[in-house]
Amino acid sequence: MNKKGFIFDLDGVIVDTAKYHFLAWKKLANSIDIDFNLEQNEQLKGISRVHSLEKILEWGNKTLSEDKFMELMARKNNDYLNYIDQMDESEILPDVTKILEYLKQQNQPIALGSASKNARAILKRVKLIKKFDAIVDGNDVSKAKPHPEVFLNATRALKINAKDCVVFEDSVAGIQAANIANMISIGIGEKSILKEADFVFKDFTEISIEFLNKLTNVEKKVIQ
Repeated sequence: MNKKGFIFDLDGVIVDTAKYHFLAWKKLANSIDIDFNLEQNEQLKGISRVHSLEKILEWGNKTLSEDKFMELMARKNNDYLNYIDQMDESEILPDVTKILEYLKQQNQPIALGSASKNARAILKRVKLIKKFDAIVDGNDVSKAKPHPEVFLNATRALKINAKDCVVFEDSVAGIQAANIANMISIGIGEKSILKEADFVFKDFTEISIEFLNKLTNVEKKVIQ
């Protein structure tokens, strides 16, 4: 079997932390008299905390001092951390563990490529941290998706060429980042939203071992 680098986003791919981001952002937005709904929360997927708060302020037509901005970011993160501190293995999305274990058995290098600055804490809580050969998270990058920095850093950590990497993502920005880096992009979610991906599956229960084996033998240019 050929060596590929398999790179996984975290939120919405391995675990569903979007609900905790939503609760924390909603609490913050409401505290400064801004309405916040699930549709708006979708627009914050895959982008940094700074950009997320900027968007919320834009929606509410508000401006804040830099000190207040930093205070709110810290408050949101503390609320979010309190939510994820309650997480356990039951929060892992269906068949994720099966896929990770199969790739491990095949000695395929596995990395995490996530904008989350709390990725390591979450992986420890759900007891998956040992499945990854490399972890690149929001603490290791300066450019947000769709810039491919997070995935390119993961390829360097795995010592695998970008063209030999496969990315699992649930956000449009993440799919775009994988495509810009010339990696095989696999969307986890709705085809109508993730239409730029090379392949789209509703979740990992739809991904077969045969498909994973096939992935190790194709390159991006072959499947476009």
